[in-house]
Amino acid sequence: MGQVKGVILAAGYGTRFLPVTRVVPKELLPIGTRPALDWVVREMAEAGIEEILVITSRRKRGIEDWFDTDVELEGRVGRARLGIPNVRATFVRQHEMKGTGHALLMAREFAGIDPVVVAFPDDLFGEPNCSARLIATWERTGCSVLACGDLSGQDVSRYGVVDAVVQGDVLRVRGVVEKPAPGTEPSHLVSWGRYLYTPQMFSELAAGLSEHTGGEFYATDAINTLASQGKVVADVVPSPRYDTGQPLGYLTTVVRMGMQDPEVGPAFRAWLSRQVTGAE
Repeated sequence: MGQVKGVILAAGYGTRFLPVTRVVPKELLPIGTRPALDWVVREMAEAGIEEILVITSRRKRGIEDWFDTDVELEGRVGRARLGIPNVRATFVRQHEMKGTGHALLMAREFAGIDPVVVAFPDDLFGEPNCSARLIATWERTGCSVLACGDLSGQDVSRYGVVDAVVQGDVLRVRGVVEKPAPGTEPSHLVSWGRYLYTPQMFSELAAGLSEHTGGEFYATDAINTLASQGKVVADVVPSPRYDTGQPLGYLTTVVRMGMQDPEVGPAFRAWLSRQVTGAE
């Protein structure tokens, strides 16, 4: 088995956060004192991933700067205070917004013969480490792995819904249905923003793109092709998930992380309590 690498898809426009995202990449919006991107990078690094490819686009030079050294500032405050990610990062630009499947194919050369953990930086996870779980499941099965959440009793019509069956100690994926109409969903397992793809995924993506006739190109068909061959499994992750891809989710994530902050958390919780009770 090869070394697992990381891929972060960060090429989107971030239109839900305009006007700030006209000049600040959505991935660099702060969650406490760290940009959202860094929560994903640290998750990967703590899972043992040493090489990361970030797929970006125009106006996102600041993302590259986040991984860079700053000798002058380091001399003033020390390297640890800067929080520079301890990974080897490379970057490629998606010049046209042709969909996530197209963006993923840009990582094919970087991946080579190795599997990759793929992340959307507006899907953040708490403990246990989501990337580490996907890697452990791949090591056990040799398959591509989808991180899933169980939304039993909830409306799943805006998600990619996973059709899976238990086979021994493995949750074998039979397919993914995008945004099924209520009452037609195959399950209440939804695909979250973490995946581990084996190199076979890139072959299927390339084949699909060669036959794609227009519009944005997504990875769902490639996943379903591999699933039909018994090469995709699901991992229902117990980690708390924070959706920062839209303003309300972002704001609630900032509040939750602030409450958990070891330095300001107690004072912040006390202040929030006063706001709720009208004591301030």
